[in-house]
Amino acid sequence: MNTPQRPFTILISALGGEGGGVLAGWIVDAATAQGYPVQNTSIPGLAQRTGATTYYIEIFPVPRAQLGGREPVFALTPSPGNLDVVLASELLEAGRAMQNGYVSPGRTTLIASTNRIYTISERTAMGDGRLDDERLVKGASELAQRAVLFDMATMAEASGTVISAVMFGALAGALQAGAATSGAAPLSRKACEDAIGGSRGAAASLKGFGAAFQRALDQANELPAEPGKRWVGTPVERVRARFPAAVQRLIEEGVARLTDYQDADYANVYLERMEKVLEAERRGLEAHAAPAAGQADWAVTREAGRYLALLMAYEDVIRVADLKTRRSRFERVRSEVLAKPGEPVIITEYLKPGVEEIAAILPASLGRALLRRAARSARPWHVGLHLRTNTVFGFLLLRSMAWLRPMRRASLRFAETSELLERWLTEVGQAAGRHPALALEIAECGRLIKGYGETYNRGRGSFLRILDTLVAGQLGLDDGARAQAIREARNAALSDPEGRGLEGALQRRGVAPLPPAAKPIRFMRKPGA
Repeated sequence: MNTPQRPFTILISALGGEGGGVLAGWIVDAATAQGYPVQNTSIPGLAQRTGATTYYIEIFPVPRAQLGGREPVFALTPSPGNLDVVLASELLEAGRAMQNGYVSPGRTTLIASTNRIYTISERTAMGDGRLDDERLVKGASELAQRAVLFDMATMAEASGTVISAVMFGALAGALQAGAATSGAAPLSRKACEDAIGGSRGAAASLKGFGAAFQRALDQANELPAEPGKRWVGTPVERVRARFPAAVQRLIEEGVARLTDYQDADYANVYLERMEKVLEAERRGLEAHAAPAAGQADWAVTREAGRYLALLMAYEDVIRVADLKTRRSRFERVRSEVLAKPGEPVIITEYLKPGVEEIAAILPASLGRALLRRAARSARPWHVGLHLRTNTVFGFLLLRSMAWLRPMRRASLRFAETSELLERWLTEVGQAAGRHPALALEIAECGRLIKGYGETYNRGRGSFLRILDTLVAGQLGLDDGARAQAIREARNAALSDPEGRGLEGALQRRGVAPLPPAAKPIRFMRKPGA
């Protein structure tokens, strides 16, 4: 009998809670049921979304009864270039596998979900720190012998199961379609379904398995959906009447977001500000003999509108409390944990607002007084709260914070934000009338401001530093050179939260750098002393 020269190898990358261990167990059970020798090893991943737990499986695709008492020798760890299938529960984990050399064009079938769960570095970036999903998809098509890519997380949710069942179905379907290069698929559909059959929630798991099996069998490939959720709002007549078609969709989204955030009057303030930017850009295009209005891309209006909507809808305690107590959020949580109708779900909110967050929602005079007092104190001011919003008391306590929305216009953060935005938009408008490229770079600076607390303070400081020096400063630069300097300074600020990169970029333009921020030394009494 001619026996294979090597085992069939599978590498699984899954995040915590996604059932990667269960999936590996199913594969082992299916192989064992068919009489194949099989071995499974795993390597734990790291916490805080810096890596997945990997499971490595080797299957010798000949029944043990036909081996004449011989036993194959299995490896304990995968090696680059020697994998038949790589399974990834998330697109970035597929990228990690490709980067580590586990995916080869001559042998490997890459099966991956196109959904994204952002890493800590992506979430904490000063700007848009998300990786380019299109590059990952392109790499998969170039580096793998065959790539089976679709949104398995959405399919799992629709089936009422976990993503591991969908990954199992995609694996079985890809194997049956002849995706593996080792010849016949070592796992049959029946063996895989039998492995699931005795597990908890088998009906839902089999539903997800079947949907993914057919998807992979049809060799369907799907590009990842645009990450993040979109705010879809009813078109406003004012937007359609006064804004060019190229930016209407974005402005409508801004109106919908701000109406939800505050009210219709607040959305009208947004439109008034944007109309001034639009008029300034129109004058600039006419002065520079740019393309006709119907052919222009209105880049300044588009980017200013994007960041203005985000900055006007800043996150504060009121907003957080509002979002956490909405019916849609409770429904989403129940869906994510696969709770059945009538099944209780306990939700505990962990909140720790600091003095800056508390002062931000107070009337401006009281907020400033609180910050001055906190600055004189050597002790940090934080309030740790653990609220169970599935209880009447916890829900009402958090909801009472959301009911402070009408007071937002009198708050310290609102006053500071409005003043800052007016200055920024004034600079954008003045630049748009004489040099559209400069206006675009100033508009892009809106991405520096984000979040709250220390993150907000750093971004706001960088924003003001660029406005004071490169935008309003007298440096003897023409508009083109000033635009280039602003772009370099903004990118430096986004890449270095400590601000030294920004100061270096400013120094190269003749601006005296600020000294490093002082960090206080705190002496703590030794316990028991």
